[in-house]
Amino acid sequence: MSTAASIAWPEAARRVAFERWLGATAPRHGLDLDSLAPASADASFRRYLRVHASRADGGSLIVMDAPPPQEDVRPFVKVARLAEAAGLNTPRVLECDEASGFLLLTDLGHEPYLEALKTAPAGERERLMRAALAALVRWQASVPAGELPRHDEALIAGELALFPEWCVRREYGIEWSPPQQASWKRITLLLAGSALSQPVVAVHADYMPRNLMVCEPLPGILDFQDALAGALSYDLASLLRDAFISWDEEQEIDWAVRYWEAARRASLPVPADFGEFWRAMEWMGLQRHLRVMGIFCRLKHRDGKAHYAGDLPRFFAYCTKVALRYAPLAPLLALLEPMSGREVAKGFTF
Repeated sequence: MSTAASIAWPEAARRVAFERWLGATAPRHGLDLDSLAPASADASFRRYLRVHASRADGGSLIVMDAPPPQEDVRPFVKVARLAEAAGLNTPRVLECDEASGFLLLTDLGHEPYLEALKTAPAGERERLMRAALAALVRWQASVPAGELPRHDEALIAGELALFPEWCVRREYGIEWSPPQQASWKRITLLLAGSALSQPVVAVHADYMPRNLMVCEPLPGILDFQDALAGALSYDLASLLRDAFISWDEEQEIDWAVRYWEAARRASLPVPADFGEFWRAMEWMGLQRHLRVMGIFCRLKHRDGKAHYAGDLPRFFAYCTKVALRYAPLAPLLALLEPMSGREVAKGFTF
């Protein structure tokens, strides 16, 4: 057996292992191996292939190729089980070779939320986002946080350290002075303290439109393998202040209020005062955005995936807005301006 010609492999041994596994798997699911084709890839070493499955009502299935030692499929398999038990629409694991990093999954379709939200009329956009908010409440209320790794102080510190290392130094060539480093340290402690003071729930950790699918029931949820036990506001911040699409603040607040009300009805431990919750969400979003800027620059400089850095101006806009709003975070503005100012000079407007 040979895989479809359109599938490229970085090394022959990986291709041989894949063909052996898929050849053994195919008869159990009626797979048409000639239909194998790329489906998608992401910022990690994982990639996804789509294959026709005659025993799936003429539909298709997804193969995950997650090469060890860079990737470990066990967290994905575990969280998929927890999410399915919670009644969420996530891919089911049909076959799993943990040692080799091959999975066969149910297929949630071809249309990510991100593309739909960019083109959908207002009514359809509202339907999609309300479904995403409802699924988030279900996730937080029904996926057991105790089964997940803790988003603790050490992990938060490591995430925030990505920003000065990869964005400040590698992307912009800036070396902070000792006073600037001290200012950054104070800001990171404030952000970590805010996150760690929030109620702990199951956190998807990348709950954004690109990881949600338009399918029935809405939404299909992907890329949950990094799920954590962490701050209540984390996933909402990811959804409303996304890396690839932005909303005006009036719309953000409307959706945040809808989430907050639904969370209260579900007995989730949201603050009784919405203003308090909104502040916590903004601070959580700032922490995430600083981390993601570091990741995007690392993808560019270490992994050769330069296109992610094209969205840095959006993140500088998010960070600037929050730092301007809250006095304790104001020192961050002086650290950001030498970088964000360059983006403004190129024509980006906050």
